[in-house]
Amino acid sequence: MTSSPALDLARLAALREALLAASFTADGCLDLLGPTGYAALARSEAVPALRATRGGTPLETLVRLFLLQQPVPYAAAEAALPVADCLADGWLAQDGGELRATVDIRPYANEVAGLDSADAWVVSDLGCAVGGAGGIGSGETAAGVARKDLVLGFGGASTTLANLTVRRPVRSVLDLGSGSGVQALHAARHAQQVTATDLNPRALHFTRLTLALSGFDHTEVLAGSLFEPVAGRKFDLIVSNPPFVISPGSRFVYRDGGMAGDELCRTVVRNAAAHLEPGGYCHLLANWQHVKGQDWHDRLAGWVAGTGLDAWVVQRQVQDVAEYAELWLRDGGDHRGPGSDYQARYGEWLDAFEAAEVEGIGFGWITLRAGGAADPAVRVEEWPHPVEQPLGPHIDAWFARQEFLRTHDDAALLAARYVLADEVVQEQVGAPGAEDPEHVILRHNRGMRRATKVDTVGAGFVGVCDGTLAAGEIVDAIAQLLGEDRVVLRDRVPESLRMLTEQGFIEPVTA
Repeated sequence: MTSSPALDLARLAALREALLAASFTADGCLDLLGPTGYAALARSEAVPALRATRGGTPLETLVRLFLLQQPVPYAAAEAALPVADCLADGWLAQDGGELRATVDIRPYANEVAGLDSADAWVVSDLGCAVGGAGGIGSGETAAGVARKDLVLGFGGASTTLANLTVRRPVRSVLDLGSGSGVQALHAARHAQQVTATDLNPRALHFTRLTLALSGFDHTEVLAGSLFEPVAGRKFDLIVSNPPFVISPGSRFVYRDGGMAGDELCRTVVRNAAAHLEPGGYCHLLANWQHVKGQDWHDRLAGWVAGTGLDAWVVQRQVQDVAEYAELWLRDGGDHRGPGSDYQARYGEWLDAFEAAEVEGIGFGWITLRAGGAADPAVRVEEWPHPVEQPLGPHIDAWFARQEFLRTHDDAALLAARYVLADEVVQEQVGAPGAEDPEHVILRHNRGMRRATKVDTVGAGFVGVCDGTLAAGEIVDAIAQLLGEDRVVLRDRVPESLRMLTEQGFIEPVTA
């Protein structure tokens, strides 16, 4: 493994105290840089932050060192850090009278996942705090680390996964493909034991650094591919931001899975059941192929078929093959090299997609749950619209509603009582001045923020379901009010009850 900072727990504790003393935290950096400079830094634009850090205070020095990768005077660094220990352990390097960082240390506001706020830091390779279209550069890094072994920090994908994850106290969590340890860092807040695995030994070392610098020690890291390091073991929660990029090769460990097409993500799904405790969740981000002549919904449902797991698959975006290739060629820095090399690599991607008859690539997330049902609930849908974050509590509630629906036949649905979910509003659509609306729309302002059209009966039902009357009693009253046959209406309403419950507009009242 190429060189990276040493893991000395006592010195890491001293480093953490220095960072806290200088307010090198998410809140402290926001206060220093202001919203504009902080947002620009998230876009990898450094000029506003450089202008805001010219005063030489310890916090300004740390921002320049670790976030902006700028050399700072030895004396300024000494006022902010235990410099001798940082040099000895490899956090800093000296060049004459100046010091520079060898890694990125980035304050992390880990309340994004719905947990209580606590100061934490993510350690990653320089220039790799946020991946994506900015690219990871070309050739070797300044520290001589091959690009294929680079360890990225947190970005949009890791934040999305953290927000999707169901958070509750658990015994054990597996972070599959830990990278710099972002998901393990979240899990350490609510799990008795966290296990992190990765194929890249350098990534495992960065995971150790992230967790130790943030003050967590109830973790283990294991080297190996996917579930191999934890054969025979089960967990209450599995989280994975895997190397899901569908590429014609395996150039970068952090993103390219080394399997054909979307096989890596399918493999994670297929093998998750063997490693989940009863009631356990598995959350992963994934890319999947849209193959000519195949319905993508059916392809993804096929991944889950036979596993015994409940599943909710959400496609957030689709790119055509050219756009997808361009995204990851930029990520790899190929757009900065010779034009002929770029064109050749671009052609390799298109050749691979053409050979596999791939017409597009879907981006999204997959949640699996070991519900133990003989007839697991599987929903595969496209949802490109804005959602509320963190979504984890709403995902947990969705799976609970599936359990309710599969254990209640039509008669039981009518016998149950329901309440209108929080922040559901009704909209009436029609011509101005019309006596009756053309449509009645229910709109949910929480979670997935769904909307659905309902008829007069549905609108009347949700308007009075406050948990005091059984659904059947409400239906009988509506039938009398509308002059309809109550038996006919009772036969018709359960289908609507299932839809409104499944999508979270109404919630069953349980003991």
